[in-house]
Amino acid sequence: MKAIVTRFAPSPTGTLHIGGVRTALFNYVYAKQNNGKFLIRIEDTDTERSTKEYEKNILDNLTSIGLKPDEDPINQSERNEIYLKAAEKIFQSGNAYWCDCSQEELEEMRKAQASAGKKPMYDGRSRNLGLERSDRTVLRLATPEDGQIIVNDLIRGEIKFDNNELDDLILLRSDGSPTYHLCNVVDDFKQNVTTVIRGEDHLSNTPRQMHIQQALGYNSLEYAHLPLVLGENKKRLSKRDAVTSLDEYLNLGYLPTSMINVLARLGWSKGDSEIFYMKDLLKDFRIQEVQKAAAIFNKTKLDWTNTNHLASVSDDEFIEKIRPFLDLKDISLESENDKKIILALRTSGQNLSEIANLIAPYFNDLDSYDTDAAEKFLYDSEEVLLFLQKKLSAVSDWNEANIAQILDDAKNNLGLSIPKVNQPIRIALTGNTKSPSLDLTLCLFGQDESLQRIEKAIQFIKGNN
Repeated sequence: MKAIVTRFAPSPTGTLHIGGVRTALFNYVYAKQNNGKFLIRIEDTDTERSTKEYEKNILDNLTSIGLKPDEDPINQSERNEIYLKAAEKIFQSGNAYWCDCSQEELEEMRKAQASAGKKPMYDGRSRNLGLERSDRTVLRLATPEDGQIIVNDLIRGEIKFDNNELDDLILLRSDGSPTYHLCNVVDDFKQNVTTVIRGEDHLSNTPRQMHIQQALGYNSLEYAHLPLVLGENKKRLSKRDAVTSLDEYLNLGYLPTSMINVLARLGWSKGDSEIFYMKDLLKDFRIQEVQKAAAIFNKTKLDWTNTNHLASVSDDEFIEKIRPFLDLKDISLESENDKKIILALRTSGQNLSEIANLIAPYFNDLDSYDTDAAEKFLYDSEEVLLFLQKKLSAVSDWNEANIAQILDDAKNNLGLSIPKVNQPIRIALTGNTKSPSLDLTLCLFGQDESLQRIEKAIQFIKGNN
């Protein structure tokens, strides 16, 4: 049995998109399940838009979530001579021809076809003219004019394409540069790729590339076309819907294991299992089980998944994972009490950046209050803050039990609901409405700091009334 070789072939024209990461993940898992190789190929022939910065972003991000290739990546921009030799081979075999049709001529051709109710496509008018190469000719593949080509898709089953519906696609442009389709086919062959796993938006490319394979005498490949990744509005995932690039999510403090978990669920599932890791994916994933329907990327689901993955790490691991996010806020962990504060707040947010933001008030001066929170809970809370200030200042043993009793006294004596008591003091301490239990929060701040912040909030209320 031939060893399985898969590849992920991104274009370095932007950061690594969520849909692209899902494609890379499924390629990686399928290869590893079959004791094969996972390769990366940088398709950087678009010289105007491709950059080394984006290439580095792609490779670094794949590595950060554990999708490391088994060989050094190759760049198409460095392989031009290989593609030109392949094009010459196709021409010499009689499976390609030179075409000198101008853009104006092609446009008129398409307009006439559309007016006649036909599919706009190149009509092969130069196929039998025997033209020679010049600075105004392109090399076109002579696609068979009848019959069918069949794609046996691992996900979608047998798909038939009529050859007369396929263009004589361009292999070499008039400037002599090779096109995407030719480069793609040649590199798959040269890299010994056996299985192409990619998005369904490439499905229409597959029969065209299979014709190039046949013209070059290459063996056919396995194909699997993944469902598209859509936003919650059922449209192509875009910046308007959510963050779309992997590095943005990692920079927000979503764990690599969480990203793997969520991305794997974009088109595939295993019973009722919601939380799993790469080891589970390598054991249970089946490419044939991937759904055909579009997959929906749900930010709420990612938040829930990340919360579960964060909860599963040890205290020491959590400290190490959040440390870079605390460094950004100039928070250093110098004492065991500092670590106690961090660990008390480890479940307060949905990602490490959010948790670090909630931790910051415990280490830094509080300069402002969340506008919406202040409007809702703080401006009319002078009475409750004065009551708590008086009671808390009299506490001789600053502990959670004693603090909890005072909070209950405030609720009962003032006839207020729990939010009307707890939220004003929580905002006074942290600037927002999120924290651990309020008795623990007050303990973490300590008596002196707590009283100072309550007084500051009282003065703030007076200044705004």
